[in-house]
Amino acid sequence: MAKKYTPVIENIEDWPIFKLSEDREAFIKEINEYTLQRILKRSPQEVSDLLAKTIYLERIRIKEEPWKVDPPNESQFWNKIRKRLVRQSLDKEAEEAKASNEEILKKIISAYSQEIVGTFKIKTFRFARKFLYAFFNRLLNTAAQRNFKRIWGGKHELADRLKVMGETDAIRSLMKKGTVVVVPTHFSNLDSILIGYAMDSILGLPSFSYGAGLNLYNTGYTAYFMNRLGAYRVDRRKKNPIYLETLKAMSTLSIKRGANSLFFPGGTRSRSGAMETKLKMGLIGTAIEAQRMICEEDKKEKVFIVPLVLGYHVVLEAKYLIEQHLKKTGKEHFLQIKDASYSRRKIFRFLWKLFSQSSDITLSFGKPMDVIGNFVDNDGKSFDKRGNELDIKDYFKTNGEVKPNLQRENEYTRIVADIIGDRFHKDNIVLSSHLIAFAVFNILLNQNSDLDLYGVLRLPCEDYIFEIDHVCKVVEALKDKLVKMEAAKEIQLSETIQLDTVSLIKHGVKNVGNFHALNPLRYNKTGDLISEDFNTLYFYHNRLVNYNLHKVIAKI
Repeated sequence: MAKKYTPVIENIEDWPIFKLSEDREAFIKEINEYTLQRILKRSPQEVSDLLAKTIYLERIRIKEEPWKVDPPNESQFWNKIRKRLVRQSLDKEAEEAKASNEEILKKIISAYSQEIVGTFKIKTFRFARKFLYAFFNRLLNTAAQRNFKRIWGGKHELADRLKVMGETDAIRSLMKKGTVVVVPTHFSNLDSILIGYAMDSILGLPSFSYGAGLNLYNTGYTAYFMNRLGAYRVDRRKKNPIYLETLKAMSTLSIKRGANSLFFPGGTRSRSGAMETKLKMGLIGTAIEAQRMICEEDKKEKVFIVPLVLGYHVVLEAKYLIEQHLKKTGKEHFLQIKDASYSRRKIFRFLWKLFSQSSDITLSFGKPMDVIGNFVDNDGKSFDKRGNELDIKDYFKTNGEVKPNLQRENEYTRIVADIIGDRFHKDNIVLSSHLIAFAVFNILLNQNSDLDLYGVLRLPCEDYIFEIDHVCKVVEALKDKLVKMEAAKEIQLSETIQLDTVSLIKHGVKNVGNFHALNPLRYNKTGDLISEDFNTLYFYHNRLVNYNLHKVIAKI
C-alpha cells in the first residue's frame, strides 16, 4: 500500500486555484492590461504589422483547421477586425494609428483571455475525484480478482500501482512557503490523469493550474469537466504573437497570484520515447517573470520549480508516436498511421492490462529549485553549489534596485531549462522494461553495424533470434554500469533492477509494451528472445539513450 499523506490545505475553499477562479473577471482584466502594455511598447508600425499578421493567420486557421469548439461567429469577428485595421490604422499618422491599434488590441486580447482562462468548481472537482476513484477501483478489482460478485470490494487501489518517490516531503513543505511549479516529462495522454490523481490522493496537494489542449473541449463530457477543474485552454493552432503573449501573461500572473502550476516543458508527448532534451522556454520564463514581479513588490513569497519524471513499462500510444518520429526524421522511409489512442475501448483495454498486472508506474519528484536553478531546502531557502544561502532578489537587481531586464531573464530561462533537462536524466528511474529493450535493440544494432538506423528498422523481425545467453551478458554489463551511475547520482534504479539477471530479463520481457498487438519482445519455444516489432522496441529502447550506455556493450 502506497503511503498517503494528509492534505496540505484541508479546505478546498482555501486552495489557491479556487481563489483565482472566484476572482476570474478581475484576473482576466489584469491579463488584458498586462498583455496590452507589453505589446504597446513596440512602435505603432510594429504593432500594425503584428495585427496584420495575426489577422492573416487567424483567417487561415478558421478556413483550414476549423474545430467544433470554435465560436460560431469567429469569422465575423475577424472580418470586422480586419476592416477596422485597414480603415483606421494602416497608412495613418503615428498617433492616429496608435490609438486605433490600442482599441483593436484590446478586443483581440480580451477574446483570447476569455478563451484561455478556465474555472474551478468545487462540486465538479469532488464528483470527478469520486468518479475516478470508483472507476479505477472497479477496474483494478475486476481485473485482479476476476470475480464480478466482488466488483466494488477488495483491497486493490490505483495507489498500489503508482510508486511515488523522491522529494515528496519537500514539495509538501514548499506549498506553505510559496508557489510550486511542477514540470513533468510527457510520454502519454494518461500523464495528466495519473499526475493529478497522485498529487491529490497520495501526496495530499491542492489542485494545480494546468494547460489542456483546446481540442479536448470538442467533446461535451470532456469539455464539461475541463471547464470546471482549473484547466486553462491552449489552442496549439494559434501561433501568432498576440495569442502567445496573452497565454504567457496568464501563466505569469496566475503564478504571481500564488496558483500552483503544472506544465510540460517538452511541449508535447515525446515522439521518440526518449527523455526530453529541448525544452520550451516560454512557460518556464513566466515563472521567472512572476518571481521578479514579486520581488519588485518587495514581497517574500518565492516560486519553486520541481521536475517530475514519469515511468511506464508500456505507453498506450507508443506505436503511433514512434512512427510519427521516424516519419519526421526519416522522411519517405516511413508512413504515418492514424492515432487511435483516444478510442474509449482501446484506453479501457489498455488500463485493464496495465493495472491488472504487476506493472509499476513511477513518479519521481526531483530536487526543488528556485527560478534561477539553485536548489532549495524544505523551508524554501536557496543555496549555491558551495552551500551558501542566496537571496533571490539579488538576481533581479540593477544598480541595487529590482528592475525588469529581458535579456537577463532570457538567459536565466535558458539556464533553468538546461538544469531541468539535466534533472530529468538524473531523476529518471530505470525500469526492467527499459533495460531489456535497450539491451536487445543494441544487440540488433551491433549485429547490423553496416546499416543505418532506418535500414535496421526495415529488417524482417522473423529473421532474428536473440540468444538468451548473449542477452544475459549484455544485461549484466548494463546493470553493473547502471549501479555505478546510481551511486554517482547520475540515474535512479527501480527495485527490479536488483533482481538476478535471469529474473530481471523475465520481468522486463513480461512488461515491455505488453499491451501492443505485436510484442516488442517475447520468448520463443527454445527460451530465446524474439521481437515482432522493431519500431516499438526502438521506442522503449530510447528511454536510456543519451547515457552513453551503448559503449558498455559495444564489444560483447
